[in-house]
Amino acid sequence: MDAIDFPDDLMQTQAAWTATYDALAASRPRDTTALRRRLLLLSVRLWWHPYWQTAPSVPAARSELRQLVRACGAVRAA
Repeated sequence: MDAIDFPDDLMQTQAAWTATYDALAASRPRDTTALRRRLLLLSVRLWWHPYWQTAPSVPAARSELRQLVRACGAVRAA
């Protein structure tokens, strides 16, 4: 499968979603209400992003976006 060129704002939103999810999944997270609200807001932004209107295979593209953001995060952490 060819790499998809995702818009920067979509990548940033997915990265923020991943960071928020990880913070919420951590042991004894602080301010869970704020984290849950942020996760919901970011989920809505991801779901309704205009890019998905043009993607040929939305489920596959969503999966690739998540994998790409996770990989970029792992490279930055190293």
